[in-house]
Amino acid sequence: MSARRVGEPVQVYLDPEARARLGRLARQLGVTKSGVLRQGLEALEREVLDPDKHPALQIVGLADRARGRGPGYNVARAHDRYLAESEEASWRRPRARRRRRRGR
Repeated sequence: MSARRVGEPVQVYLDPEARARLGRLARQLGVTKSGVLRQGLEALEREVLDPDKHPALQIVGLADRARGRGPGYNVARAHDRYLAESEEASWRRPRARRRRRRGR
């Protein structure tokens, strides 16, 4: 964050709860209310633009991490192949035998 003065004022309307939160953060961080807003804007920009921090993108590769390995190709691009291979693999797995109930 730069220490230079901002040239363009911006007016923001806050409800009493947000205004109290802004004042509390300014005191805790030892900066002005404007400084809190600037830091918040920078943090939001980093979060939104950094794919590693975006909550929706955290699911990418989740299945591979859970299994410990992937299929060796990009599943997002070859999802039909992945689904077909998964289905075919299920045909080769032995099925558990069901016991028949007697007396019915």
